[in-house]
Amino acid sequence: MFAICLESSHARGMGHLFRALNLADGIRTRGEQVYFFVNEHAPSLQLIQSRGYSADIVDLDPAGDWEPKAIASHGIDLWVNDRLDTSDLHVIRVRKSGVPVVTFDDRGTGAALSDANVAGLSFGEDPALTGRRVFRGVDYIILDPDIAKYRRQRTALDSVLVTLGGADTHGVTFKIAPLLQHFRADITIVLGPGFVGDSTSLTSPKAKVVRAVPSLIEEMANHDLAITGGGVTPFEANASGLPCIVVANERFEVPVGAALQSMGGCRFAGYHEEIDRRKFDSNIPLAEMSRAGMDHVGLDGLERVLDIIWGLKGP
Repeated sequence: MFAICLESSHARGMGHLFRALNLADGIRTRGEQVYFFVNEHAPSLQLIQSRGYSADIVDLDPAGDWEPKAIASHGIDLWVNDRLDTSDLHVIRVRKSGVPVVTFDDRGTGAALSDANVAGLSFGEDPALTGRRVFRGVDYIILDPDIAKYRRQRTALDSVLVTLGGADTHGVTFKIAPLLQHFRADITIVLGPGFVGDSTSLTSPKAKVVRAVPSLIEEMANHDLAITGGGVTPFEANASGLPCIVVANERFEVPVGAALQSMGGCRFAGYHEEIDRRKFDSNIPLAEMSRAGMDHVGLDGLERVLDIIWGLKGP
């Protein structure tokens, strides 16, 4: 049994959860079972259960001491963290149980003690990124394999998708709504399952608002341009041939947005408190951006990460 321990909430966002679910599905295809340990957040628990997984609600405070009992109770033989900044106390307790630890984009004190730190969203030098082995860059980004069914090059801008994360913690959707007037295309605004706020102001004759679509990958296939945050979503979009305008929801997403722009599949409009409105003009080289996205973002990251995990799990 593999454990996936993550934090997902309105304050933290839900990107960790979506990545962890794709990883769990990959683990399951290789014949192992997965058990989740997560903080209390009803939308996240519902998503985990809807995908056929079980979960325990746990206190992620590093002062706790729940990990050894959880490992023994569920027969855990490999531990995955997707929490951004794990503590050394947490990793020490897991490793004392004889269980290897894999962590994702981790800049906490526990990263240095982990067997592998997989940082698909790290570009360039990052001294805060530690681990016994560190794997960084776009080759290690975990994407939904279903993207392969929807890959196509875009050539005309008829439909725009707005999707600012599962929770949109900082209300960035409201900030970019006035900028959508630059587009003559149809507009669909997708609000994630953890979205909190009054969405009535977003609805207009030009914009359709929907909540928690069954599959964001399928929804992306219907559009020609996406406006996204700086997490995994723009990589998913680019891999499918969907160009993006990226707005960083968090400061640590700024270098991600810059890297995406350098690869050619995205425009980076900056941090959400300092949005560059010029990036929202309608003069977008759609075909070139669509092609560049598919050329630079592949779909092999999940298998690479699974190979790393399998190299640690033992016989």
